[in-house]
This record gives sequence, structure tokens and C-alpha cells, in this order.
Amino acid sequence: MLFHLLRTRLFYSRARLIRFPFELRNHRYIDLGKGLTTGVGCRLEALPQAGAGKMCIRLGTNVQLNDYVHIGAIEQISIGNEVLIASKVFITDHNHGSFDAHTVPEEIRMSPISRPLYAKPVNIGDRCWLGENVVILPGVSLGEGCVVGASAVVTKSFPPYSLIIGNPARLYKRFNLERQQWELA
Repeated sequence: MLFHLLRTRLFYSRARLIRFPFELRNHRYIDLGKGLTTGVGCRLEALPQAGAGKMCIRLGTNVQLNDYVHIGAIEQISIGNEVLIASKVFITDHNHGSFDAHTVPEEIRMSPISRPLYAKPVNIGDRCWLGENVVILPGVSLGEGCVVGASAVVTKSFPPYSLIIGNPARLYKRFNLERQQWELA
């Protein structure tokens, strides 16, 4: 632990604790925020497609990424303050091709490697908690205080204080701020 702490202070002075190995691809397009804590094997990849100099990944204050979190962005992924992300979570703002009404037949016959990249920004609000093995896909926005249950695959956006579960993810409960209690969806 002392080794990780010393190395963090030396190379990532704004972070709280980085456990190594820790991989940043194109670090100049990644803002780690302040007070970041990571587990081992985290990988953050920023490969901007539209315009050089664009920040692709932004982390807020006191974000915690546990073991083997993988975040990949070509457009923009924003993670709010005091967000807890469990181990083996994958967050991406892009996909190899489009898989919706805009898909052209030629694209289906192409190799996944040669398909054009498709991207939509991802936003994770303040104080969210993503459980073990969660997958967040392009275009998702999670409001403040959302909790995403283990192994959920999130394909759409959810409002603040939602409890989200399943594959594909669905709203299970929502916290009612006026009544100060969880209510089934």
C-alpha cells in the first residue's frame, strides 16, 4: 500500500490513491478530477474523434473506481462528484457501428473493425453508485443519486434517485424526496 501511495503522490498528486497497474491512454484527454481512488487494473482510454484537444473523460471530485474498471471514450464521458463504481464496470460512449433505425445494410456486412464508430455522450450524476459488472452504453445519462444493481446493462437514461436493475436495465424503485422513502416504479 505504501508503494501505491508514494507512486500516487509522485505521478498523480491530485488523486487520493491509485493502485497499480493503472492505465491511461491519451492522458491529455482525461481529467481525473481531485481525490480519485482506484483499485488495481483500471483502464481509461480517450481517443477523440472530433477535434484535437477535446477532453473525452472527466471525473468529478472524490470518485472511486474499484478493480478492473474500464472507461472508453471517443466523444465524452462525464462522471460527477462522490461517485462509487464497483469492480469490473465498463462505461463507453461509442460502438462499432449503429444498431438502430439508422443502420444501413452495407454496414451489417462489414467487419466490426471497419464499421464507422458511432458515439453519444454519457453522463453519470453526482453520488451515483454502480454495482459490480455494470455496463453503461452510449447515450446514457444517470441523474444524481442513482443506484445501479450488479450486472445491469444500462441502455437508456434514468432520472435522479432511481434504483436500476436488470439486463436491459429497468427502473425498479425511485426515492421520493418529499416522502423520504423508496417507492416501487
